[in-house]
Amino acid sequence: MRYDLNLLPVFMALMEERSVTRAAARLGITQPALSNALNRLRDTLRDPLFIRERYGIKPTQFAEEIAPTIVETLTRLDEVILGRQHFDPASSTRQFNIAPNSYVEIVLLPRVIARLRELAPGIKVALAPFGSDLAETGVSSGTTDMALGRIVDPPDNLIVQHLMDDGLACVVRADHPEIGDSLSRTQYEALRHVNVLPPGRIRVGLFQALDRQGLRRELAISVTHFLAVPEIIAMTDYCATLPRLICNQIAKDSRLKVIPAPVDLGTFPVDIAWHVRYRNDPAHQWLRQILAETASALSGDA
Repeated sequence: MRYDLNLLPVFMALMEERSVTRAAARLGITQPALSNALNRLRDTLRDPLFIRERYGIKPTQFAEEIAPTIVETLTRLDEVILGRQHFDPASSTRQFNIAPNSYVEIVLLPRVIARLRELAPGIKVALAPFGSDLAETGVSSGTTDMALGRIVDPPDNLIVQHLMDDGLACVVRADHPEIGDSLSRTQYEALRHVNVLPPGRIRVGLFQALDRQGLRRELAISVTHFLAVPEIIAMTDYCATLPRLICNQIAKDSRLKVIPAPVDLGTFPVDIAWHVRYRNDPAHQWLRQILAETASALSGDA
């Protein structure tokens, strides 16, 4: 019997998304096209595979049983085929789908994009939301090339590489009436604070660091992105505790000043995670090297 290998990614998208609509969007095809592919799968495998429920679809027992085999098959095929492909950065027009957290999007990616523009001008980069966990990024299924940020509890099918570490510092307005060039524990706890709540786990690290030092914060406002902080700080007497490399960029604004935290809040890691199917992909290896080199250069400024 002949098998249509194009149907296997359809199966995996449905397994992971548990929704025909989301699976079609992820694969870049219409819902009717996906439904047609699913019907062909059902005919080939002689099983319904997915059953409609109120809020999506549920895999049958048979679908659950064959899913690991299909994952392994796709991974081995990718490793064999991609590993034999030649990659020339200067002429490549490949698109990489990357899921960075908001820290990486500000600190690391602009420098990476500048290097790609110089070394591989035809390469395209599309960013996906980092989300609250790795499953939301698409990296666990391999539909996203890599996730960049703080990688916590990765599944077995991901490879994780440490890129760099960054510390934390504080930002207040330059003419703050109570704060000079340093900040005491008492002053820190008396101030009201701007809190950043990006998706992912950086916020967990900051809260844990504060707890370890017994340092309290009175929160005035929580925002969802680092870029919201400078304007708020410039117009208030609030304080923000931010990654040091973010602070280095903010320090260029004459309305603001960066000062050390009153206690050592430690560091947090920045990692890269990718699906095992990309392990031997020459283009993927090249981009990972660019990321590692760029992060290494940045570490000296952290």
